[in-house]
Amino acid sequence: MNADELKRRFAAGERYFPGINLSNYKLIGAYLPGINLWGSDLSGANLAKAKLWGADLSRANLAKANLTRANLSGVKLNEANLRGAKLNYAKLYGANLTGAYYDESTRFSRGFDPISRNMRKV
Repeated sequence: MNADELKRRFAAGERYFPGINLSNYKLIGAYLPGINLWGSDLSGANLAKAKLWGADLSRANLAKANLTRANLSGVKLNEANLRGAKLNYAKLYGANLTGAYYDESTRFSRGFDPISRNMRKV
């Protein structure tokens, strides 16, 4: 599945896409609220300014993904791999980050405290 097919199927009402490979795809500004991408590979994907509120990205691989200015409000990111991800200015209100992995190269907005959000540094 490519990015265009994902957006087309989402627009048609489909929301359940667990375990798909979207590695290195460009989804800049994509409108995908409530999508289920549990366990999917989004490593290196560009999701800058994407609207993903209420999505399930639990156990997703978001290593080196660009989530700059993405709306991740209420998103499930439990045990997601956020190593090297760019989360600058991302909206994380109500997001569940319990057990999400990050490292020294992960970029957060100023003042964001990953420890208080139960994230794990690796």
